[in-house]
Amino acid sequence: MKKVFFLFNKTNDEKDILDGIRSTLGLSVANNYAFAAVLNHELQPFDEYNTENIDWIRDMEGEVYSNVPSNIEKNGLTPITLEELGKKLLEVDVVVPYGVE
Repeated sequence: MKKVFFLFNKTNDEKDILDGIRSTLGLSVANNYAFAAVLNHELQPFDEYNTENIDWIRDMEGEVYSNVPSNIEKNGLTPITLEELGKKLLEVDVVVPYGVE
């Protein structure tokens, strides 16, 4: 069982971020601890499907974080600072900078 952390930033478009959150869920279902962080990008309010994906990630002991207050308020993501994120990244086996070319 691995711990995996997906990172999304302002250069990712909304569709890529939502796809990446779904990948986070997929790894959770495959018996991994999976986490994600949306950094410096404001997301639109989630529909029911994406809200359920976040809930399922949490049910499987994962989490989706953000450093953007509106993502926390509108979509229920968990707040995180860059310092806190740095500490969490030290605890995982794999970091995936999602969408980086």
